Parts: sequence; structure tokens; C-alpha cells
Amino acid sequence: MKIEVSNGEILDKVSILAIKLERITDVEKRLNVQNEWDALQNAVQHITSLAKPLDEFNEVVAGLKATNEALWDVEDALRLKEKAKDFGNAFVVLAREVYVLNDQRAAFKSTINTLTGSSLREEKSYEGY
Repeated sequence: MKIEVSNGEILDKVSILAIKLERITDVEKRLNVQNEWDALQNAVQHITSLAKPLDEFNEVVAGLKATNEALWDVEDALRLKEKAKDFGNAFVVLAREVYVLNDQRAAFKSTINTLTGSSLREEKSYEGY
């Protein structure tokens, strides 16, 4: 099945796949991730060709990946706290970090959409904090 999504959404997915390729060690899971990564590379090349200015685009894409890496780390830490039934201050700090990082992630995706002229745009409607 194929669906249309924004350019930012595609690059977000690809950045998460890149992180999985770096961090997942299970051979079968890595093969599945690699297949998905490979399937998206033509789209990545096309999106990159649309980017103006390219330097800013590359910085934003790198920022998106860094944000997704931070989210991965925070979620891993939250799962460890959950497993230990440790819901103290550290848990609260980590939980709050999730929405801050997700807001950064949304901003990067929106900028990618702008820099590439994406006709599809993801919209958020969160309350400020």
C-alpha cells in the first residue's frame, strides 16, 4: 500500500530508520529495517533535490535526527524507570522531555516541508506551556 505524506514525515521516518540501523542488533529486525530504508531512498533523493537552500535543509535534517536520537534515549530511560516502578522526580523530568522533544521534532518537519515546497503539511494543535 502506498500513501501520500509530507516530505517532513518521510525524512522523519528515514531518520528513525537510520537510528534503528545504528542501534538494533537483532539480525532479522535489522533486515526488516534495511528493507524499509532501501524502499525510501528514491524519495529521499527526490526530496533533497527540491530543497532550497540546501545548506539549511541539511542542518534541519541533522537536527531532526539528533532530536529523534534524544527521544529514543529518553523513551529507553522511561521504560527502565517504568520497569523498576520508579515514578519519582527523574521519571517526571523524562516524561516532560518527551513532549518538548516532540515539539522540536514537529518544528523540524515543518521546516523541511517549507524548504522543499511540500504540498502536504502536518498540523499540530497543542496548548503552549
